[in-house]
Amino acid sequence: MKKFLLILLTICFAMLITACSNDADGQEVEEESNESEETNETTETEEETTEEASDEKVEAVFWHAMSGGGQESIEAIVDNFNQSQEDYTIIPEFQGSYEEALTKYRSVGGTEDAPAIIQTFEVGTKYMIDSGFIEPVQSFIDEEGYDISQLEKNILNYYTVDDQLYSMPFNSSTPVMLYNKDAFKEAGLDPENPPQTFAEIKEAAEKLTVKNGDNTERYGFSLLNYGWFIEELIATQGGHFVNNDNGRSEAATEAVFNGEEGLRIFELIDEMNKAGTYGNFGSNWDDIRAAFQTENTAMYLDSSAGVASTIENAPFEVGVAYIPYSEEAERNGVIIGGASLWMSNGIDQQKQQAAWEFMKFLQSAESQAKWHIDTGYFAINPAAYEEDIVKDRWEEFPQLKVTVDQLQETTPSSATQGALISVFPEARQQVVTAMENVLQGTDPKEALDKAAEETNRVIEQANRANQ
Repeated sequence: MKKFLLILLTICFAMLITACSNDADGQEVEEESNESEETNETTETEEETTEEASDEKVEAVFWHAMSGGGQESIEAIVDNFNQSQEDYTIIPEFQGSYEEALTKYRSVGGTEDAPAIIQTFEVGTKYMIDSGFIEPVQSFIDEEGYDISQLEKNILNYYTVDDQLYSMPFNSSTPVMLYNKDAFKEAGLDPENPPQTFAEIKEAAEKLTVKNGDNTERYGFSLLNYGWFIEELIATQGGHFVNNDNGRSEAATEAVFNGEEGLRIFELIDEMNKAGTYGNFGSNWDDIRAAFQTENTAMYLDSSAGVASTIENAPFEVGVAYIPYSEEAERNGVIIGGASLWMSNGIDQQKQQAAWEFMKFLQSAESQAKWHIDTGYFAINPAAYEEDIVKDRWEEFPQLKVTVDQLQETTPSSATQGALISVFPEARQQVVTAMENVLQGTDPKEALDKAAEETNRVIEQANRANQ
């Protein structure tokens, strides 16, 4: 009996253990099942989040200095780009003048807070290269095999250093000479054969000047007191602004704009000013343009970007010609002016890619055609000139073709490539001061030499700081 009870108890105990074991296994299976379901749900959520993130466009900020019609045009082109693809969104932000934009950029350059793209004027090129804040566009050109031969060589030359294209040209212009064709006819001059040399300018100005007693009703020739025009008139003679091939072969150490090329310009201004055939309308673009449109001056130099508006506003027929050169030199052409687009480094690579894609879009014939007719700036891609909207514009303003011809006929050299110095704004101001002094009676050579001396001082300071 005892033996039977012992066997019975053993069987019951075994069954109890088995039951407990089954319950535990079932609970573990259920917990594992729940964990698996939670894991699957988490994975699905993460996949949905990743998918949503991938659907979002990469945003890249573009700092620019364009106002008025230029701002309207670039914002329209940005909208076209943003709508043309699903990966990137460019955000244009106006930052004031070139100087103001560059000052702001100095505080954020090289950090993640920097804009993906910044527009900088041509004289800021040396500073941008030396700053360490930018990624040369040549990096993307080489990686992708992008064909830059389709773009205007005489524009690319300015922003190319040691065979590397550092920035993408954007709003590009050169100076041209505008003249009053009606005044030419009145003075017995051929309106279809404008003066080309300094000597011819001087002679034509004498015939075009109109005096009324002690008052001058119309001056023959005027030049905005702005350093850019002096640089251009030096370059078209084959002269340099600074040494070491305009700072292209190695860093510039001194100014040479006080050489024979610069002296010829200042002597011409001095002689015409003393003869009463030169009109001094200061340093404000609006003032000299107003003087031309009100027939207070018959010839003057202006930016190619301002040609169409001047023609539209003038109450007489306007002619456009190449800038003059000294008869003692050969015509070399012009240096490109305006500004270019720079890509920041130290930012997200996707934003850099967005910047690069936008730069390429901007260089398309369609974009450049719109930019050209909206603003008057050159088309970086010459294929734009074959677009119907450009042909229609040129039919209305055939003078615009003169500006393009002058650029394309320019002889590439270190003279027409332009100078590279980090203190260009300071150097320009010295030239402006020298012009003011000449107009007040200072000897041209003395004024130029002093300007060169002061420029050498700031160049030396800048070079020492860079070391």
